[in-house]
Amino acid sequence: MSAAERAFEEYVGARRAALVRTAYLLTGNAEDAEDLVQTALIKAVPQWGRIADNPEPYVRSILARESVNRWRRRRWREVGTDALPERAADAPDLAGRLALRAALGELAPRQRAVVVLRYYEDMTEQQTADALGISLGTVKSQCRDALARLRTGQLVEAHREPTH
Repeated sequence: MSAAERAFEEYVGARRAALVRTAYLLTGNAEDAEDLVQTALIKAVPQWGRIADNPEPYVRSILARESVNRWRRRRWREVGTDALPERAADAPDLAGRLALRAALGELAPRQRAVVVLRYYEDMTEQQTADALGISLGTVKSQCRDALARLRTGQLVEAHREPTH
């Protein structure tokens, strides 16, 4: 095994869980998140010699772009359902996670990508623009519009205390 192959395997071993979490926020689905990470890693392999010193921005850029592209390809074939499969609670704040997932799901794919990269991945506006291949102004406007939608949507409603 070459040094480059070892370096790639070490990167995947160390960062795979974080990449899957980001992909999950981008897709809203565990299986799609796994597929998205696989696609991103496959696309990163040919560039590994060039990006090996700092692969994270390149791989996250692929994740964000592929998420938007997958949505564009699939949006006409998917069929919605009123009933979601029940799942066991994995975390103490299940209601918050569900509210966040629902709120992110209401955003357009590019808005979702901007919000995830800016606030979950803690990227700057410029890093987000570079990762998505869009202008800084587009990041700002997409972020502004997304946050406005989130403020008026279910996320706010889900965390309000019930009045008695």
